[in-house]
Amino acid sequence: MSFCVKCGNEAENTLDGLCTECFLDGRKLVTLPHHVDLKVCANCGDFGQGETWAAKDTLTAVEDAAVRSLATVKEARIVSAEASSEEQEPFTYSVRVDAALDINGYPAEGAASTLVRIKNTVCRRCSRQLGNYYESILQIRANPKAVSSKVIREALNRVENLVDSHSVTNRQIFITKAEEVQGGIDIYLSSISIGKAAAKDLSDAYFAETKEAFKLVGQKDDGQNMFRITYLVRLPDFHAGDVIQFEGRYFKLTRVSGGGAKVVDLLNFRERAVKRSDMPSFKVHTRSEDLREAVVVNRNGDEIQVLHPSNYSTVDLNVPAGAEISETAKVVEIDDVLYFVP
Repeated sequence: MSFCVKCGNEAENTLDGLCTECFLDGRKLVTLPHHVDLKVCANCGDFGQGETWAAKDTLTAVEDAAVRSLATVKEARIVSAEASSEEQEPFTYSVRVDAALDINGYPAEGAASTLVRIKNTVCRRCSRQLGNYYESILQIRANPKAVSSKVIREALNRVENLVDSHSVTNRQIFITKAEEVQGGIDIYLSSISIGKAAAKDLSDAYFAETKEAFKLVGQKDDGQNMFRITYLVRLPDFHAGDVIQFEGRYFKLTRVSGGGAKVVDLLNFRERAVKRSDMPSFKVHTRSEDLREAVVVNRNGDEIQVLHPSNYSTVDLNVPAGAEISETAKVVEIDDVLYFVP
């Protein structure tokens, strides 16, 4: 058992020869600097301290900056901290931080105040983006006679969503720019890794052909070569939703993935899987956006009566069991015969 050199009482643990009560008596446990500078990007509006940037509302960013700057005596551990702020003048806030502490298992409290000053700057991501920085180019190409501009825009949306998801954990990932070109679109990306990931995603989603091309653009400070990589993604003529011909029959293409495809037979509505290696033999009969709408006049079990969209004659069509039929139905004409497209 030890003795406190100040009060003389026995103490299990002492801090600098003092019992906990004497150690805490009149001691300032937490401190803050006179002021804390908080950076805000004038382009994207994110707040940053050091190399950390995040999107926050102003008061939250101000209070978080004060809490991060809180210092304690070496014997203390911060259990929790709460901040309250008040705007003193534009871009300057007075902030008080109240902290709950643990000192050798003994609960204690401390408070300190500071000024948080908001300073305009440009974050590294925006600086690069505004400077047209890029490390890879994703070139999406398609046969304009076989693939609609809607599919190109859909592919662009996939890339944008992929970049957004990766940028949540890595702010240095972004799209520098996207340019429409003859037969497709060029997307300039901030990193090689996201270019590679986007090319693979499009290859899996559309059964697209991909190629890579490297270009030496300089050297890094450590002497290593710097490359830019162009990823060419060539979309196939077919797309989910199209009516295709395969092995002498007609199907609706319902799904395309990295492993293959799913199709539905227009004669019996049976679904079947197609291996990726067999997909090059797909031939598009009708693109999804070119399917016709036929007015439904009657339904009886697994049959519907529709008005032919060309001559308005009444036509009986088989439909899948349990199919939900509205006032119109998607149809396709093959060799002068009308088929329901599920």
